[in-house]
Amino acid sequence: MKDVVLVTGGAGYIGSVLVRQLLEAGHEVRVLDNMRMGGEALLPLIDDGALSIVRGDVRHESVVRQALEGVTAVVHLAAIVGDPACKREPELAREVNLLATQRLYELAEAAGVKRFVFASTCSNYGKMPDPNLMMDEASELRPVSLYAETKVAVERFLMARGRSSDCLPTALRFATVYGASPRMRFDLTVNEFTRDLVTGHELVVFGEQFWRPYCHVTDLARSALLVLAAAPEKVALEVFNVGDDEENYRKQDVVNAILKQVPDGRVRYVQSVDDPRDYRVTFQKIHSQLGFTITKRLADGIAEVKRAIQLGLISDPYAQRYANVPVKAPEPAGPATA
Repeated sequence: MKDVVLVTGGAGYIGSVLVRQLLEAGHEVRVLDNMRMGGEALLPLIDDGALSIVRGDVRHESVVRQALEGVTAVVHLAAIVGDPACKREPELAREVNLLATQRLYELAEAAGVKRFVFASTCSNYGKMPDPNLMMDEASELRPVSLYAETKVAVERFLMARGRSSDCLPTALRFATVYGASPRMRFDLTVNEFTRDLVTGHELVVFGEQFWRPYCHVTDLARSALLVLAAAPEKVALEVFNVGDDEENYRKQDVVNAILKQVPDGRVRYVQSVDDPRDYRVTFQKIHSQLGFTITKRLADGIAEVKRAIQLGLISDPYAQRYANVPVKAPEPAGPATA
């Protein structure tokens, strides 16, 4: 029997991909989304009888109760996502990312939900204490932003509460996401860098030496599907990093990969030591325990974003609708810097 899955934030960048994957897998899907960033990503799906949509705020208990009726599993993606967005609206970030998430889990318990998949982040690792080490799920968490602080707090809440609950939690620490989605974003490193170079603008890079793990949006979404399909004893009270060991890159590496496909791109590097986030991550646990492997790599994501822009599928990639925070005007083109 297939789960009836509630996806909070299902109209978003990752959510709109996951909803399609769940429907293709034969699940009944309910979306809870306040449509703050628009709901157009779900337009092609509105006639699918297996999909229902609840427009509402995850902070509003009456709406959450309605959305949970008859649900057997929750994938919780709804959040104020990313460091800049949380810094811009810190009180809202605490309300949504921490308090509303804790209450959502309590209401899911009361509604008889059996599985609760929480979208966390590899940003929880903050800055590597030793640049020669790769962070795994047992590594010390060193959050250096409000966004990561809220994710760490929820992880701890879920793992403590879940020990005595029939609603089994799993936390997925997502790598930095990229790639094409029905709800496109260009305020993500790979997508933003590709956009600037493809459109002929000068790309300004701050702190090219900092490490991050990256993962395509399709594969991040697939990890939630994989957890739902796994035997409960494999995933209950577990935390999984989601990504691939070979997809850890410095910003410089990302730029070089884009320049292979956009050789006339113009880049200017600005020395920076201000970003405290600097981490490489290993993903062996999700690979060995759940058999997770990625289907797309950095070059694939760059190519699809490049094609989408060049074909005119996205007429104005600098439009505000493609960002979670106010966008800045692009820098004028200047001489390339090696």
